[in-house]
Amino acid sequence: MILEAAASVFDEFGFDRATIAEILTRAGVTKGALYFHFPSKEDLALAVLHEQVLDIAVRPQAIKLQEFVDAGQILAYRLRHDAIQRGAARLAIEQSSNHLDRKQSMSAWSSFVEGLLKEAKARGEVMGSVNVRDTAELFVGAFAGLQMMSKAFTDQTDLSQRLTVFFEHTLPTIAVPAILAKLRVDPERGAQLDAELQRHAALEDEEHLAEDGPNLLDVAP
Repeated sequence: MILEAAASVFDEFGFDRATIAEILTRAGVTKGALYFHFPSKEDLALAVLHEQVLDIAVRPQAIKLQEFVDAGQILAYRLRHDAIQRGAARLAIEQSSNHLDRKQSMSAWSSFVEGLLKEAKARGEVMGSVNVRDTAELFVGAFAGLQMMSKAFTDQTDLSQRLTVFFEHTLPTIAVPAILAKLRVDPERGAQLDAELQRHAALEDEEHLAEDGPNLLDVAP
C-alpha cells in the first residue's frame, strides 16, 4: 500500500529527508503509478495525515469518561504498531518543514476528545467547573509532548505508561470522585482494547460476506 509505505518513510526520516525514491522502493510501485494518485510529496504527506484514525472507534462503556481514557490508550498502543499512525504522528508534530498544514489533524483530534468530554459532563461524570474545550486541547497538546519524549527515550515503547501517569495526575481535577474511583487507566488496556476491536471488525467482515452470499464468478459450472 502506497500510503503505508509513505508513512513508514515519513516516520523514519521526517518530511524533509523523506524521498520519493525510498517510498517507491518500499511500496513496490512505479513512479507513474504513484504520481497518478499523489502528484507530490506534500500530497502524500497530507493523505497520510488524513488517513490517520483520529476518531478511534472505542467500544461503548457504561462510563463515558472511560471512553476518553480508552481512546488515548488505544492511540498510544497503535503508535507503536501502526505505520499510518506513526507516520502521521511525526508529520503532525514535526517543526522542520513549513509545507504542511498540521492544524487539521490537531483540530480533528481535539474536537473528538471535546465531544467525549461534553457527553461525560452531560452525564454528570465531569466536574461542573471544567471547561471541556480547554481540557481537550490540554490533552492533545500533552499527548503530543509525551509522544515526543517517548520517541526520544524508548521509540514509543513506554508511551502507554507515560500516558497512564498523565491520567493519574489530571483525572482527579476532571472527574467527580465517584466516577474517578471506577476509571481504569492501566497501560496494558490499549493493547487489550485494540485486540477486541480487531476481533469485532473481523467478525463484522465475516457477517457481511455471509450476507452477500457467494460470488457468482467463484461458483463452478
